[in-house]
Amino acid sequence: MFLKEKDSDDLLEVLTLKDLFDPFCKELIGRYQHGEEPQDPASFKKEALVFPSGEPLPKCWTDAHYRDDELQRPA
Repeated sequence: MFLKEKDSDDLLEVLTLKDLFDPFCKELIGRYQHGEEPQDPASFKKEALVFPSGEPLPKCWTDAHYRDDELQRPA
């Protein structure tokens, strides 16, 4: 899967999809897509990544507490 960095617009290939989908994991391993040769893997913070279209990542991938409001029961 490919994502891009918000600040630089650089495209990167995600190498650890499990980490991408895990809301408790704040970083993932990927590599930049520059030139013809594969770049060295590096760690990227999920908060700094978006889809190539510019859309943010789903909240269920980045926030472990995204459904906490639904779990609150009336007293």
